Amino acid sequence: MKILVINAGSSSLKFQLINMDDGDVLAKGLCERIGIDGRLKYTKKGCEQIVVDIPMPTHGEACRATTDYLVSAEHGVVSSMDEISAVGHRIVHGGEKLTKALLVTDEVKAELEKVIPLAPLHNPAHLIGINACQEVMPNIPHVVVFDTAFHQTMPEKAYLYALPYKYYTDYAIRRYGFHGTSHRYVSARAAEMLGKPIEELKIITCHLGNGSSISAVQGGKVIDTSMGFTPLAGLPMGSRTGDMDPAVLPFIIEKEGLNATELNDLMNKQSGVLGISGVSSDFRDLEVEAKKGHHLSQVALDMFEYSVLKFIGAYAAAMNGVDAIVFTAGVGENNIGLRERVIGGLSYLGAAIDPVKNDVRGVERDVSADGAKVRTLIVPTNEELVIAQDTMKIAQSL
Repeated sequence: MKILVINAGSSSLKFQLINMDDGDVLAKGLCERIGIDGRLKYTKKGCEQIVVDIPMPTHGEACRATTDYLVSAEHGVVSSMDEISAVGHRIVHGGEKLTKALLVTDEVKAELEKVIPLAPLHNPAHLIGINACQEVMPNIPHVVVFDTAFHQTMPEKAYLYALPYKYYTDYAIRRYGFHGTSHRYVSARAAEMLGKPIEELKIITCHLGNGSSISAVQGGKVIDTSMGFTPLAGLPMGSRTGDMDPAVLPFIIEKEGLNATELNDLMNKQSGVLGISGVSSDFRDLEVEAKKGHHLSQVALDMFEYSVLKFIGAYAAAMNGVDAIVFTAGVGENNIGLRERVIGGLSYLGAAIDPVKNDVRGVERDVSADGAKVRTLIVPTNEELVIAQDTMKIAQSL
């Protein structure tokens, strides 16, 4: 069975075609600059990436360009779209009602419309992508998989905010959490690596990248996670603030005269390690500058690592222990020094890292020191595979 995974943004459309028989990615790519001019980046398994300019005034043309290349004589990986069993769509926010993968129907799309206020930057683009793909691939089942779904097991004490309760009942203001497909994949894979049922384990998963979140997974279920009502909360990120005193915001509004749009832009695009360093939102750039003696680049890195330490400590306390700490995503998988420093600050938990084992980037590995009570694992995330697996289950049930 072959599953096409789609991740639609406001001006982009990422895709992967996965052979579910062996997990091979047959082709992957990105349609970008949709609505501007249009560019397709396409990689067939075993081949170099090709980049071609294609007019893409809407997502419909992007979907058409994707399917044309998947079946083309020169670059294709299937003889026709009939070989594709289903299309899985990544959806950032499902709210409280959409808590599992679902076949796309008019009713499901109506529910997605209702939660647009909870993810105004993401869900409209997802809906556009779904509609465009359905037009191009009308005879193939379409499935939606939600970033928020894995976190729906959080108890009230974890997901509620200390606001008047009516703001939850009237406006659904609560902690939702994000990167759910990643946390789900790496926690399950960690259990396999440890050779134990996930139901018996306490795992802290650290999805660290330009966007970062940490989750406490107890018995295979999330009991807490660092992101909140939006993906802005938790750790300081590439350009996002992370947690801070909310009273800072009206203070800045008063001093700077910012409107809501400008404030949102400040918090999401001008803050985080970019805002502190004044250099970059890319952690690799900060490390280069820090080594040159740039003080604020080092401060930004220190702030990030300190926050990671605090969340791990808090979640170990929340679960009354931890069996494994898992690093994933761009920074988590590739930053050797960060892993060493973070685990070095957790010796009180019984965590310890082997520097030789840890001297790797982007590979799956147990990097724990011999005798460590708490295991330290690197697990490259595979959100697309999770989406494809959920999509396949629904397609097989039809």
